[in-house]
Amino acid sequence: MTADTLNISKHKIRRAFDRAADSYDDAAVLQKEVCSRLLERLDYVRLEPQMILDLGVGTGEAITPLMQRYNKASIVALDLSEQMLHKAKAHGRLFRKPELVCADLEALPFADNSFDLVFSSLALQWCNNLGETMKGLLRVLKPGGLLMFATFGPDTLKELKASWQNIDDTVHVNPFVDMHDVGDEMLNSGFADPVIEAEVITVTYDHVDRLMQDLRDIGANVKSEGFRSGLTTPAMMRQLSDAYETYRVDGDLPASYEVVYGHAWKAQAVDDSKSNSVQVDVSLPGQHTEL
Repeated sequence: MTADTLNISKHKIRRAFDRAADSYDDAAVLQKEVCSRLLERLDYVRLEPQMILDLGVGTGEAITPLMQRYNKASIVALDLSEQMLHKAKAHGRLFRKPELVCADLEALPFADNSFDLVFSSLALQWCNNLGETMKGLLRVLKPGGLLMFATFGPDTLKELKASWQNIDDTVHVNPFVDMHDVGDEMLNSGFADPVIEAEVITVTYDHVDRLMQDLRDIGANVKSEGFRSGLTTPAMMRQLSDAYETYRVDGDLPASYEVVYGHAWKAQAVDDSKSNSVQVDVSLPGQHTEL
């Protein structure tokens, strides 16, 4: 599955996340955990950034930790949703607040060589063209700057996808880009030394209705154009519930998320003697972390 198979309306994304701004933090258990794990990955890189871009900032989960880690850095928080940015504005200190920018991450409104670090937790899955987005991220990074991100892989919500497939032939869950394709897009865009890792995190529910509500509460119920639209009827929900029951284990229904972590650098100078390669670390089959 490649990135250019998506055609998600940015208007619908903005509207969904605007509506979810008040409910997001209570429902975003998985998103907060991924953000925490992505922040921990900064422990292993040597970087003293002056300018940081928090790409797809949401309600601002990463702002305070980034400020604490890099106490001399300025942070620009970008999101497509104005309501999410209003929530993000509450983070930081009285005399050290992030600069808020409402914009599309596929059309970055920044000058070349603006940032030392681009940090993005679970936003890139909303790109319609990941390759062009990567080129934009490379453009706004300074030479020697770092891109650090997390996004979703194709096994995300695999139980929900399979349960819907028992009901009809339409696509109810957006596809996600394979980690190897993410690595290829990073290389093709000109990033140096990309590293890609993946893990499966499992969130458990007592009923599929709770999962569907959580997806609405975080604004993640926007589908690509051409996929099924319209209301899900009570009869369809009963069928979905029956199909999902086959996955119940020890009284709980699992919802799997394949989380893809990546980082790469903007080279200081082109080194033609260095071969392009991408390092890939995949969790072994059956390995997962439960929340």
